[in-house]
Amino acid sequence: MWRFRSLSPLGRRLTATQFIVPREFSQKRERELSKTCRENSNRRHWASEHNLNRVQTGEIASDMSEVEEKCLETVKNDPVDSWDVDDEEPVASTPEDEDVGDIEMYGDNDEEITQKISKKKASKYEENHSKKEHVNVVFIGHVDAGKSTIGGQIMALTGMVDKRTLEKNQREAREKSRESWYLSWALDTNSEEREKGKTVEVGRAFFETERKHFTILDAPGHKSFVPNMIGGAAQADLAVLVISARKGEFETGFDRGGQTREHAMLAKTAGVKHLVVLVNKMDDPTVNWDELRYNECRDKILPYLKKLGFNPNKDLTFMPCSGLTGLGLRETIEETVCPWYRGLAFIPFIDQLPSLNRKLDGPFIMPIVDKYKDMGTVVMGKVESGCAKKGQNLLVMPNRTQVSVDQLFSDDDEVTSIAPGENVKIKLKGIEEEDVSPGFVLCDASNPIKIGKIFDAQVVILEHKSIICAGYSAVMHIHCAAEEITVKALICLVDKKTGEKSKTRPRFVKQDQVAIMRIECSGLICLEPFKLFPQMGRFTLRDENKTIAIGKVLKVIE
Repeated sequence: MWRFRSLSPLGRRLTATQFIVPREFSQKRERELSKTCRENSNRRHWASEHNLNRVQTGEIASDMSEVEEKCLETVKNDPVDSWDVDDEEPVASTPEDEDVGDIEMYGDNDEEITQKISKKKASKYEENHSKKEHVNVVFIGHVDAGKSTIGGQIMALTGMVDKRTLEKNQREAREKSRESWYLSWALDTNSEEREKGKTVEVGRAFFETERKHFTILDAPGHKSFVPNMIGGAAQADLAVLVISARKGEFETGFDRGGQTREHAMLAKTAGVKHLVVLVNKMDDPTVNWDELRYNECRDKILPYLKKLGFNPNKDLTFMPCSGLTGLGLRETIEETVCPWYRGLAFIPFIDQLPSLNRKLDGPFIMPIVDKYKDMGTVVMGKVESGCAKKGQNLLVMPNRTQVSVDQLFSDDDEVTSIAPGENVKIKLKGIEEEDVSPGFVLCDASNPIKIGKIFDAQVVILEHKSIICAGYSAVMHIHCAAEEITVKALICLVDKKTGEKSKTRPRFVKQDQVAIMRIECSGLICLEPFKLFPQMGRFTLRDENKTIAIGKVLKVIE
């Protein structure tokens, strides 16, 4: 039923591509920004009160969008990238075999013959590739829940890891007395991750079904690497929250301080529309496929997910599985093992989800996740809007550098055009590698993305012990960028139930309150109002290694 192809004809490894997280997402970078924020906040704390007097509530609020009734459900009706149940189902197609068929060879030049074969293969790839919808799946959850093991098992089940590599990983894991880790090593490829058994960077791999092309983004679960997880969630269309059914492990992850709560909230903030909750380790001796334990885990986490805005009848699905054995991932679990669950297995389920409504006709926009030098400047990222083709002129923002597309790679295969939803590498002409930074945006030269330092935003304070007032500093994560910000002015409070705005300017805002505030960034960033482009207008605020607030851009000031 399932057909798959290798990742790369160019000699790159077949198991997985390690998704190098930009410096801005690193733990060290965030600590540095947080330290600077605290120092600036201490100097400016309460000293910025005179700035409030310069901001008239009427002159700003009059231009603002209507505040949505429930702030935690701001992305519920996004017009750009919502799951659209009315769209036609994608046409099922089966990739051709890897042979290139009959090719007429003209001339005696080996190079000429090789080029003809390459063009034939590229044409065949694009013919099949264009029929498949691209879906980016991020695996999130508390540390040791089994995210990397499930990702590795999926790659093994779908033939994306060869038998020799699996045997090698199994042998090396056994030598380290970590035999159960061998599956996760398909995604955890560096020595630090393998030694500690913890994902640090966002791993990336691919697999295909007859309908769709899936990119797996394996996010780290440890709280020290939440900035890296945010980078993975920003590219996702579908989130898979992995929780452990093992006695004690679920409770540790879900209690305050665990990452189950924070990861689910960050996924919703990033714009993920559908959440699959995989209740993993059901084969553990403490569980043994017990329905009562499964229901206990589901019933404890369900109210929290509802509070975030996930609808159990529409965009939230629970299913049991075992990442170690593969039960529940590709084939329906046998009735003798799990008689109480007769639903679809994981891969068939995500394959039949409604198609995403992509912004195909919009201007080209691709936030740059990473860059490197390889006979030129190569940038990486997920296409959020529009299409691009080889030879096209584009613009790198915010530095306004004009570039042209030299080569395009979709999942390491060279192509001539790219479309929304694809994770791509683009080789550029006209810019040096050192002049590009993660968080920059590659966009249409005739319709560039907005840039600015000051903007008005609606912000929900989630968790913060002290009050927040003008002069407060934090680290903002928006699409692929991380930037130090300062609250320049508090404009008004917003009632979470009615959406009414206060008529007086607040002197401070505290936990569980919603406020409209003016924010200033330390440097120019690329952003758009949330109502025009949700993916470029939603953000997260973090301070002292904690997510303290979520927000959406209302208006770019300057």
